[in-house]
Amino acid sequence: MALLITDECISCDVCEAECPNNAIYQGDEIYEINPGKCTQCVGHHDEPQCQMVCPVDCIVMDPNHQETQEELQQKFERLTKKS
Repeated sequence: MALLITDECISCDVCEAECPNNAIYQGDEIYEINPGKCTQCVGHHDEPQCQMVCPVDCIVMDPNHQETQEELQQKFERLTKKS
């Protein structure tokens, strides 16, 4: 599953820098996560780093983008593949 930032986000800026896939960006009002780039840090870390640093715990699993560990690993490999 990709992660999702809820509207409880306070736009504190800490999550964006922690994302190894550059999946987090400033949206119109709050930070957002590009599900095509989010691997829940699979391939980089044992736990999603954005969730670890979020002071308001507003980063949750996105029910609209369900993926298995294997699919997240494959996405990581695609995203980090050297061209």
